[in-house]
Amino acid sequence: MSDPAHVLVVAHQTAATSGLLDAVRKRAERGPATFHLVVPRQPHGMHKVVDPQDAGVDEAQQVLDVALPKLSEAAGREVTGSIGDAEPLMAIQDAINLGNYDEIIVSTLPLGVSRWLKLDLVSKARGLGLPVTHVQAPSKVEATAGVTES
Repeated sequence: MSDPAHVLVVAHQTAATSGLLDAVRKRAERGPATFHLVVPRQPHGMHKVVDPQDAGVDEAQQVLDVALPKLSEAAGREVTGSIGDAEPLMAIQDAINLGNYDEIIVSTLPLGVSRWLKLDLVSKARGLGLPVTHVQAPSKVEATAGVTES
């Protein structure tokens, strides 16, 4: 039996959406895999300028609390999670540097709404040399269901 693949999942507002849950379920069905969810902090308002490294932790923790049980059910095993840097690419790079990942799943809001897509995060993540699967939520409404704003 081969070692399981280590899959890094990166999401925030879409961490508990049906599209991401389906992607994790399908990846788990393809072969043995472990999953780790990184939720980048998202500072709001003046916190983006004044203290971006300190803001957004409570909101990110709330996302983890909601998403991890759902992702674990989809994966058929426990999914671990952590809070990442406020810049999503830095959060991905930090996770890759600290862990041993074989592939990445990035989940975003829809085009036109997603800041991550405006930053070209998916292409930049592909530039890190690992296979990247992009999951896009069909609507902002579904993405924020179950996650309350702090």
